[in-house]
Amino acid sequence: MDKIKILLVDDDQKLLAGIKKLLTKKGYDVVTASNGAEALEMIRIQNIHVVILDVKMPGITGIEVLKEIKQDFPLIQVIMLTGHATVYGVTESLKFGATDYLLKPINIEELLQKTGEAFEKRARLEQKIRKTQIEVLEHQFKGIDSTDNYAMNQVFEHLTRLKGVDYGKNENDAGG
Repeated sequence: MDKIKILLVDDDQKLLAGIKKLLTKKGYDVVTASNGAEALEMIRIQNIHVVILDVKMPGITGIEVLKEIKQDFPLIQVIMLTGHATVYGVTESLKFGATDYLLKPINIEELLQKTGEAFEKRARLEQKIRKTQIEVLEHQFKGIDSTDNYAMNQVFEHLTRLKGVDYGKNENDAGG
């Protein structure tokens, strides 16, 4: 399995450095961004699995970044982070696609648990998508006689192999 790639986004540099150090020691591949614009740029150029995103930042807010992530990269799982929890803030985050919510100060064990759960959710979604894609292809090719066609025979053999592969934890897709 490839390392889980996490993007930490917060305007508090000390917090970023501390969490990055802890998560790196636990075996995660961690990158950081200090604002929403920087986070969105990193997501476009790196294969990020999970984003841990501060709600309140100067410039683009965490909720705005969340909306853009979920619109452009729906498989990326986002855990919102805040020191100012309100029912409205939690509701808004979940409404726009956040996987979960964490309060500052951060409990590292809770962060590790929620990050693992978020990655597993992403893996399940990827697997469902691939299964559906294979089923669609099989349906499209159903009824085609491949016995006399080498190329079609290769397609069917490839589909058969794909059915048995678990892509959920190591696929490196371009969109994140």
